[in-house]
Amino acid sequence: MAECNICFRKCKLEEGKIGFCGGRVCLDGKVVPDNYGMISSIALDPIEKKPLHMYYPGSMIVSVGSYGCNLRCPFCQNYQISWSDDVESFRRESTYVSPEKLVEIAEEQKQNGNIGVAFTYNEPLISYEYVLDTAKLLKSRGMKTVLVTNGTADPESVKELFSFVDAMNIDLKGFTDEYYRDLLMGDRKMVMSFIEEAVKHCHVELTTLIIPGENDSEEEMKNISEWISSLNPEIPLHISRFFPRFHMTDRGPTEVQKIYRLKEIAEEKLKYVFTGNC
Repeated sequence: MAECNICFRKCKLEEGKIGFCGGRVCLDGKVVPDNYGMISSIALDPIEKKPLHMYYPGSMIVSVGSYGCNLRCPFCQNYQISWSDDVESFRRESTYVSPEKLVEIAEEQKQNGNIGVAFTYNEPLISYEYVLDTAKLLKSRGMKTVLVTNGTADPESVKELFSFVDAMNIDLKGFTDEYYRDLLMGDRKMVMSFIEEAVKHCHVELTTLIIPGENDSEEEMKNISEWISSLNPEIPLHISRFFPRFHMTDRGPTEVQKIYRLKEIAEEKLKYVFTGNC
């Protein structure tokens, strides 16, 4: 039996058992990534797609995903690689790519405007060891490491990463404990702690997806933007429009005017606010 220390769940795993996230396993009495180097998705994307609007704008970045996630967002757009109890199917549909090979791919794409590697699509922090090993190599080659993450990780457990990651887009999905706990099966305070630490080390932009009837009140946006401003009013915030998908098809898309109104509210406290999916 071993305990995983990545996130608030603290999964206690018997030998050979997989944690809640689907990406970590107990081997030889230690919890390690089951998905180390297992790549399910790879693309060369504009950096703005992460979204990062104020970090090397106009550049491209090799974007890779593995499998597994420690949240259960019912509106997940990448549920095929994040939501599943069938880890074997994840493995079958993934290909092992060593850190050295991934850096080689990134270097080959420099001619197409690539600046590094973005770990995205699923939750990268559940395999932080792979991210760390790759990030060290990227840094030695003068290339960038980007994370697109839900921020559900103990900063102390992944602290070595902060020295090697250059930029993050972190989801701040809402600003009530109930929303995180009841809808996402997450922990808001852990995400806030992770953001507080991340902004000390690298470029950070935040994203809030606005779900009708859940986190779309003006009061909640005031609370979100005030908290972000208390860290640094120049942290960019992306306010994104929801579209029905996966397990959340019981409501329509967020009204465009709602997004623009929430942007106005956020701009009372923050210097850089962007809208998405409008």
